[in-house]
Amino acid sequence: MEKFAQRLGLRVDPTIFFISAGLSLVFVVLLVALPDQIGGAFSAGRAWIVTNLGWFFILAVNVWLGFLIYAAMSRHGHIRLGPRNSRPEYSNLSWFTMLFAGGIGTVLMFWGVAEPISHYKEPPLPGVEPFTLQAAQDAISISLYHLALHTWTIFALPGLAFAYFINRYDLPVRVSSVFYPLLREGIHGPIGKTIDIVSILGTLFGVAVSLGLGSSQVAAGLSALFDLENGTWLRLAILAALTAVATASIVAGLDKGVKILSNVNIGMAVGLMVFVLVTGSTLFLLRGMVETVGLYLSNLPRLAFWNDMLHGDGMETGDWGWQGNWTVFYWAWTVTWSPFIGLFVARISRGRTIREFVFGVLLAPSLFTVIWFSIFGWQAMQMDGLGEAARAAMGASAGGISAAVEESVPLAMFAFFAELPWAPVMQGIAVLVVAIFFATSSDSASLVVNMLCSGTAEPGPVHQRVFWGVAEGLIAATLILLAGEAGLTALQEVITVIGLPIFLLVSMMIPALIRGLNAEDIDHITIGKRPALSEFEPDETSDAEA
Repeated sequence: MEKFAQRLGLRVDPTIFFISAGLSLVFVVLLVALPDQIGGAFSAGRAWIVTNLGWFFILAVNVWLGFLIYAAMSRHGHIRLGPRNSRPEYSNLSWFTMLFAGGIGTVLMFWGVAEPISHYKEPPLPGVEPFTLQAAQDAISISLYHLALHTWTIFALPGLAFAYFINRYDLPVRVSSVFYPLLREGIHGPIGKTIDIVSILGTLFGVAVSLGLGSSQVAAGLSALFDLENGTWLRLAILAALTAVATASIVAGLDKGVKILSNVNIGMAVGLMVFVLVTGSTLFLLRGMVETVGLYLSNLPRLAFWNDMLHGDGMETGDWGWQGNWTVFYWAWTVTWSPFIGLFVARISRGRTIREFVFGVLLAPSLFTVIWFSIFGWQAMQMDGLGEAARAAMGASAGGISAAVEESVPLAMFAFFAELPWAPVMQGIAVLVVAIFFATSSDSASLVVNMLCSGTAEPGPVHQRVFWGVAEGLIAATLILLAGEAGLTALQEVITVIGLPIFLLVSMMIPALIRGLNAEDIDHITIGKRPALSEFEPDETSDAEA
């Protein structure tokens, strides 16, 4: 395989590259040929994981969050993620925009309206009636639980592990490098290569499903704008366009392509958010921002440890209710992105301290998420009819947004903008923001998969980087064209099953980090020389001369 890789002009570990590419091809062929059988097998696997290990997913993410806070606040917090004299390569603003655009910018655009409305019309917590004020408060709290601190915890823990072992100790840019304190030179053997292959497959399939969802949302927006038929060929055309933009960004590289796309897109997203704030119920939304912080913080402890234990027959059968299809699935799906987001975050965070990294990665995107849902979520629920009295006063016009969500989740954001001024213009901008967000996620994932295969942060040959970008688009396109919705559904089941081993890998990063941090010689890692008390006393000579 080494000679074949050289003949193709590749700079990769041939075992990792060819096995990952081959397994991806084999899986897609099997899924296209036998979508029902493959989907059924993985559906059963997902059901077993959710039923028997859902509690583990929920508990583990809380443990991860606790460990991150401990690491940041401990004596190790000022350790730099790189050589001792290193400094950050990117400004705080560029760092944040790249974090956000490469992370969950796509998710916020997709769920910013749809998730709060979904929980508002079908409250998940027991004893809460739909479309009531209590349902609205719970809807915002649950949406933030899913997409704020806990989601970024899933990205931050592997990100910290990668940044520490790869940037500080110059180990290969691979997931397996994190386990050097546990495996030693075994990271270069079969166990290490297996870890990297599983991580690559999880990333490819996770991004493929997201590209499928992204094409659905963009297609819904274009259909609303131009009355186009929202069918397979429109989604394929959109996928081709997204893949082309992502490929161009991949060729440009991290410092140009991803950075420029991220900065432009976050600016447009903020513009959309400000537009909703100004043209919507401004005073109501400003009050809602303040109240949402309290709702999130007060409800977070309960939601973070909620296990749906008292759900109907679940007390006897062990079955899960609403939460099994939402929270557990969210964590399983999100963790398949963690190798990609974690390595990407580690790459752009070289030179920052552990404390700076943890609080920056956890708090900055989470604060933005709180503001985002405070504006889009509350405004959407007010448009739909906020509370029984408001809905009664609105009459037949109540329920428009919730009806759109029930008809098509991808349509939710565009139905929302249809209720605001300059609807066609804002819907068009929303389509563009969604498209660039998904293209940014695709090019970031491709660059990271390339790193996993080569073991270095160096860009590598252009055709090698482009291969993974095109592969992601082709996987999603093949599923849409040949397997239809059955293919995407089956792939979502596969992601949950793949999510379990990745979840276990991320959990094992904690003991690896503890071993690494305990080996540090803290006395030689200083922030600066503490001044002597005499340096704070007035200079009598200077006073006399004055």
